[in-house]
Amino acid sequence: MPTPLRVAIAVQTLAVFLTPISAGLLLTVPSGHALHSATSYTLFIVVTLHVLTAILVWRPGGGSPKPILPAAVFLGLTLAQVFLGLAHVTAVHVPLGVLLFGFSLLQLSRIRPAREAAAQNA
Repeated sequence: MPTPLRVAIAVQTLAVFLTPISAGLLLTVPSGHALHSATSYTLFIVVTLHVLTAILVWRPGGGSPKPILPAAVFLGLTLAQVFLGLAHVTAVHVPLGVLLFGFSLLQLSRIRPAREAAAQNA
């Protein structure tokens, strides 16, 4: 069974992946703006839930506090991404989106599956 933190990061990675797809639709279909806006705010909510999950895994769950910092940094970068998008600063918005996707994949690769973590702790 996957750990809650692994699930949160996997959903975050999926949301980051879908956001540029909706950006492409923004350029090609009339309803693209609404779709990109929806995926962007969905990403923000998912990232916020990721931070909360990292805190809950640490404090009441007895896990390590190490995942909180990358989650908080990702939240800060996501906030910057939203504001840059709203300001139409595409010269920074687009590369930051690529960075967010890579950062999310890196976070996902660093969270071990539950069976691997249990074997190491045994």
